[in-house]
Amino acid sequence: MAKKTVATLQSSSKRLTKAIKMVKSPKSGAYTFVESVMAPELVNDWLSKR
Repeated sequence: MAKKTVATLQSSSKRLTKAIKMVKSPKSGAYTFVESVMAPELVNDWLSKR
């Protein structure tokens, strides 16, 4: 499974990171991309979850 942090976004005083994770569908076997914008400290936890 490939995983990658793509961009760091800044809005006023909060620092945010957009993370994209490639997830394999159990039904069809195709890969889909799941995106989320979060604080940089939470990225590793989010990427390690299935």
